[in-house]
Amino acid sequence: MKSDRPKALFEVCGAPMAELVGRAMQGAGADRPVVVIGVCGEEVQGALGEGYDYAWQREQRGTGHAAASASDALKDFDGPVFVAAGDVPLLTSDVFQQLLSRHDEAQAQCTLAVVELDDPTGYGRVIRDDSGRPVRIAEERDASEAERKIREVCVSVYCFDAKTLFRLLPSLSTDNAQGEQYLTDMVEAVAGSGGRVETCFFEEAWLFQGVNDRWQLAQAELALRQRILRRLCEDGVSVVDPATTYVAVDVEVGRDTVLEPMTSIGRGCEIGKNCRIGPSTTIRESTLGDRCVVLMSHLNGAWLENDVRCGPFANLRPGARLHSRSRVGNFVEVKNASLGVAASASHLAYLGDATIGASANIGAGTICCNFDGFQKNRTTIGENAFVGSNTTLIAPVSVGEGAIVAAGSVISHDVPPDSLAIARGQEVIKEQWASKWRRRKEAQSK
Repeated sequence: MKSDRPKALFEVCGAPMAELVGRAMQGAGADRPVVVIGVCGEEVQGALGEGYDYAWQREQRGTGHAAASASDALKDFDGPVFVAAGDVPLLTSDVFQQLLSRHDEAQAQCTLAVVELDDPTGYGRVIRDDSGRPVRIAEERDASEAERKIREVCVSVYCFDAKTLFRLLPSLSTDNAQGEQYLTDMVEAVAGSGGRVETCFFEEAWLFQGVNDRWQLAQAELALRQRILRRLCEDGVSVVDPATTYVAVDVEVGRDTVLEPMTSIGRGCEIGKNCRIGPSTTIRESTLGDRCVVLMSHLNGAWLENDVRCGPFANLRPGARLHSRSRVGNFVEVKNASLGVAASASHLAYLGDATIGASANIGAGTICCNFDGFQKNRTTIGENAFVGSNTTLIAPVSVGEGAIVAAGSVISHDVPPDSLAIARGQEVIKEQWASKWRRRKEAQSK
């Protein structure tokens, strides 16, 4: 990957690859997948969190050695265990469920997922005996010319009997091109000890696409994104242009919502029914109610009730709370601030650390001066208040219910309810001054 970052933590549609593999296992019934970690293991453990058990592989001596590292974590477990690499992000719960069903039906000790590829380069070939039973896997580097022509390959997704797996793993040899313990050698070990080895064939080879470089990561992102968008469409969401719409895993979108082109919705988002999102909109970790319109805007950590309109070019930062029927227009920034029911800030305003009451109107160019160089201070604006254009509110300060602030004012003291506040220099008019000034300037230029 040409990166200091562990490959397992590279994200596909907002989730680390290893998490996507673990989630697929959990969806098939695995309680707490064991993640084998080594180099940068603390970083992987910190990113994946509490939903997994962890086993350390202190030395990297191959995939078989990696699997053996989980023996202590599963020493008391008796039953089937899934094994898969952490860089196969397109795996689904259905893959593991099919694998488990095949394993149980055949009463096998080892069941491996297999596919057929037109170009099997790089994959281990499935070698069968005269009766058609799988007896070993020939890795690319160790395979003969005849074996390399085999199109049936092992994709390194398995279901093992746990006791058999951990009994035979220590016996794996390192007599191969890489001098490592191959997990694929478990097929020969099980078959050679009298155990039953079965295969589970999958038509969709793309589900097992591994990620070994940035281009393969991009291809996996595309495939998973299309799966997510298709699911949304099947659930009643309209996606105008799938090629330019980006939705992360776990995002919830209500029916009859329309996602316009160039829209990106990250993890932790929930969007209600009958909304219109985009075009050119980014939403992260936000919740939107029903019938919201978000046009060409950026939302991060925002919360919108029903019937809210936002944009274009609005920036809702963490702590932004817009109650029903409120409106935030073009070039309005909201941070750690709430707008009450039907409140409006239609354009060109900064509302930071503020509480704005229902039906209040915030004029263009209004800013809340919330930072005094040492701490953030709060502005409170009451219900039905009217703040004129180009007003500066120096926090901490409050504007009472129904009060009016004249345009161009600098407000540094509280405004009582139903009052008019004017805080600006007195207008001075000098008649004919402009024409005299121009004549004087013209005379000077000659």
